[in-house]
Amino acid sequence: MRWFRRKHDQPWEVVGCEFVEPVLMFDETGEVDIVRIGAYDACRKYIFDFKKHVPDGDQCVDALLFSQQQLLQEVARTHYNVLLLEGWTLTRLRRGKQHRLEVDYIGRAAYVSASGKPPASRRPPFIAVLQGQRLLS
Repeated sequence: MRWFRRKHDQPWEVVGCEFVEPVLMFDETGEVDIVRIGAYDACRKYIFDFKKHVPDGDQCVDALLFSQQQLLQEVARTHYNVLLLEGWTLTRLRRGKQHRLEVDYIGRAAYVSASGKPPASRRPPFIAVLQGQRLLS
């Protein structure tokens, strides 16, 4: 398969990359009862384009939270309700004045029963890495 790029299009330049390997999101204190675990990791890529401004740390956090919620909605369709393991990669790209964030979110789906109530929503692991950062222009 050949990939063609228009002659006037510049390639995307990688400006920065942060990643977190998949980590266990629940400790072993027995706060939840794991009923079943998915057979494989779910991994999806989400792309966010910024036409006129540079994304800051808060927008990176928002992109990561959106990606987590989208993956949770997807695994919910297969009758799971949490991500037991979660990890992510956030890549910052630039092409001229355009900026792009690519989020690769990975998680192992599971169904947990926490005394009849749904499990509390959790933030992505190590999200504080992104807060307060600004992309270099």
